[in-house]
Amino acid sequence: METKIVPLEFPEGSNIILGQSHFIKTVEDLYEILISGAPGMKFGLAFCEASGPCLIRADGNDNELKAVAVKMAEDVGAGHSFAVVMTDGFPINVLNAVKGCPEVCRIYCATANSVEVVVAETAQGRGILGVIDGESPKGVEGAADVEARRGFLRTIGYKR
Repeated sequence: METKIVPLEFPEGSNIILGQSHFIKTVEDLYEILISGAPGMKFGLAFCEASGPCLIRADGNDNELKAVAVKMAEDVGAGHSFAVVMTDGFPINVLNAVKGCPEVCRIYCATANSVEVVVAETAQGRGILGVIDGESPKGVEGAADVEARRGFLRTIGYKR
């Protein structure tokens, strides 16, 4: 077995969801969840089929984001993994519905941070061992940081 670190590349200002599912139906079901989850959200999604023709299946309502999702799926190359790239919406808008999709087994991350995927490769194929999402903590928040966090959540409309 060989382990590799695969950095994911996606546009500034976009968010991603990286997960694992188990069936070709994932593409259509995730499309339906994403298209109805947040009005105006643009997205692309890609799914790595793990048997039969082993194709990367893709869909979305934005061709550029769809191409980014396909590139992420190609780079990771792990069977039954999927990638969603979105703008004009956030994972929080769709994450519970994505997790509730019958084909979805797990979510590795939902983020706008830089991501590195830890991949294992054997003679059979590749699998995701985990992700490195963003940077390590640099300290513990103080009173001013608490106020800034609370203000930010209200500024973007997630709290009153």
